[in-house]
Amino acid sequence: MFARVKDVAALVGRIGIAVVFFAHGLQKWNNGVDATATMFGNLGLPLPTVAALFTIAVEILGSIAFLVGIAMPLVGIGYAIVGAGAIFAVHLDNGLTGQGGYELVLVLALAGLAIGFNGGRFSLDHVLFARKRESAGAERLSAQTA
Repeated sequence: MFARVKDVAALVGRIGIAVVFFAHGLQKWNNGVDATATMFGNLGLPLPTVAALFTIAVEILGSIAFLVGIAMPLVGIGYAIVGAGAIFAVHLDNGLTGQGGYELVLVLALAGLAIGFNGGRFSLDHVLFARKRESAGAERLSAQTA
């Protein structure tokens, strides 16, 4: 029973994280890639157009993938990269807490990374890949005991 609770908790966390990143990605998409790239350039980010495209892709496409539970480790790493960029380019000077602080960005990025590698059984990653690993492990175990 505890395993099921862990899986539900991972699913709920995945949904919450994906919704927040998706909303931020939609804001950037609605502003346009050029406007987002200009903003990134004004912040001093290198290759602002590439950074804008990467960020929008991670926040929109990655969030859809995260929601259904596919490619979660890759999306988790993407969330961590986007979060690190936001912290260092925008929030760091404001400190950890308070107006414009980086506490929320830090938590979202690291929670996305953690859940990306521990997404639970209610995910496509588990359905597609974990069962194959489990059957391969069972075959190795039976071969060792034979």
